[in-house]
Amino acid sequence: MKRTTLSLIEIIRGRHSVRRYHERPVPRELIEQVLEAARWAPSPHGRQPWRFAVLTRPELRSRLADAMGDEWRRQLAMDGQDAATIELRRRKSHERILRAPAIVVPCLYLAELDVYPDADRNIAEATMAIQSLGCAVQNMLLMAYQLGLDGGWMCAPLFCPQVVGGALDLDPALTPHALITLGYAAADPARRDRLPLEQLVVRFD
Repeated sequence: MKRTTLSLIEIIRGRHSVRRYHERPVPRELIEQVLEAARWAPSPHGRQPWRFAVLTRPELRSRLADAMGDEWRRQLAMDGQDAATIELRRRKSHERILRAPAIVVPCLYLAELDVYPDADRNIAEATMAIQSLGCAVQNMLLMAYQLGLDGGWMCAPLFCPQVVGGALDLDPALTPHALITLGYAAADPARRDRLPLEQLVVRFD
């Protein structure tokens, strides 16, 4: 069955996180459709506090993977992990970045949000922006799946936003929050079970 014929709930249930891709490139027009879906996510005050960097050139992905790998090696060493484990984890992460035909880097952009005289409301404003960034990414992943693409969500930039921004020469006003890999799955990942609905709903009056 072509994914274009799927219902919304079938798309939601069918989407899965992919780690391995075929080398087949992703057409620019499909990436733009994925980004267009992100553009319509809800956001605080309608400000759209996110920007996206798109990586398709191998040399740029390699530069990013190298920079992130060096930082992750340092962090894992601080955690007390042995050298062999550190190198294995670094290599697997490096390969995920290098072998993805396309990567979208969603960045938080707070410059145009409201500013309050108290810290609590400024924190709430930033949290609203982060929530809306998650909505934008979910739109991207669902649209990608509907278009016949596969995607994966890597949160590693949260642990080294300055490293990612520096490797990509991003404006300091942008805070990288994730790497969204896009391509055509080379292997179908194992699906994780979901909790039953009755365990998730804590009140329904």
